[in-house]
Amino acid sequence: MNRFFYLLCTRRFAPIFATSVLGALNDNILKNTLVILVVFQASSWTTLNSAIIAPLIGGLFILPFFLFSGLAGELCDTFDKAAIARIIKLLEIFLMTLATIGFFLHSFELLAFIIFGMGLHSTFFGPLKYSILPQHLHDNELVSANTLMESGTFIAILMGAILGGVFGQITHGGTIAGLIGTSIAIIGYSASRTIPPAGSLAPNILPVRFTIFTQTVRAIGYAYANRTLFFSILSISWFWLYGALFLTYFPTIVNTTLHATASLVTVFLTLFTVGIALGSIIYAFLSHHTVRISLIIMGAMGMGIFGMDFAYCTITFQDTIALFENITLYRLLLDTLLIGILGGIFSVPLYTIVQRTSDATVRSRVIAANNIFNALFMVAGSLLCMMAIHFGATVSTILGTLSLTTLLFCLGFVFFNLRYKL
Repeated sequence: MNRFFYLLCTRRFAPIFATSVLGALNDNILKNTLVILVVFQASSWTTLNSAIIAPLIGGLFILPFFLFSGLAGELCDTFDKAAIARIIKLLEIFLMTLATIGFFLHSFELLAFIIFGMGLHSTFFGPLKYSILPQHLHDNELVSANTLMESGTFIAILMGAILGGVFGQITHGGTIAGLIGTSIAIIGYSASRTIPPAGSLAPNILPVRFTIFTQTVRAIGYAYANRTLFFSILSISWFWLYGALFLTYFPTIVNTTLHATASLVTVFLTLFTVGIALGSIIYAFLSHHTVRISLIIMGAMGMGIFGMDFAYCTITFQDTIALFENITLYRLLLDTLLIGILGGIFSVPLYTIVQRTSDATVRSRVIAANNIFNALFMVAGSLLCMMAIHFGATVSTILGTLSLTTLLFCLGFVFFNLRYKL
């Protein structure tokens, strides 16, 4: 246990961990507070249809990942990552101060701009936090570091969702969220000032060119050049697609299938998120802090199997039985927890493979390519699901198909490992 958590007491890891987790917390407080406020008080915020507000906010947040990930990776490979982290945190303080003003003035347009800005903040911090770890940590510490980073990030996402829900339902909740967000950003900036220097590893520093399309293509090219690296990135992106769709459909299942209140949605979100954190920790102990392909395969298989059981339970759920006396409800909750645990086991070693396999001189750009594919998979998955529902598919069918495809993906993972040796 001490071997696992000791990194949180080192300057090599603790500051970047705190800076990253606090940023994720702020992102999610802002997004969820705004969604709740605007959806439930639409008339006092905007003339837009409330049905498109949540996807619009999500789209504004994710758009910078497509536009600027290549630039973010190039800057992180070129300049001192610790210095860039401090600049990003200063941007966060500015944005959260503006958010406080936007909430106070009920300005949806200003807050929409800030959502885009926080997406930009996350776009630049993503390549930085994963590429800086191999510079400060020993090779045998990467699994533990990625485990802590993954666990902390998902707990921050959960806390942000819960706090955003609370702030969105109280008087002046938006303004309070903005003030708290500004305070969190200031603490994050303080933490960033203690990150040790992490200069460029490239022997010849080329001038940064602000050509977005070229940088994006170049980042993807660095990732595609190595089969193991590229397949690991696709696997991480599949994990994000899988998790995002389950999180998206929890409210629908609670409302239309279980006929329960929104508080049960929070229970599902909590189990899923805590499950990922637990799975990340379990992987670190089972693997003895190394990459174990067998555990990755087990994680993918488990996600597929328990995801299919979850979908089956939503089809067979009988609402004639009192909700909390219905055994199927507890089966759904257990499936959710197990999907999260196995998802954590699946994802942690993949990040470690990306860090170890990528060339140190272009590592930030490779991780930027990972972020691009993550965003692409999530957006494409959402669009395909919207089309499927338009043509008559049910949520149960979508989740069942997604889980079955995950099992097929697992077989592909086995085949790839036998042929190319991850």
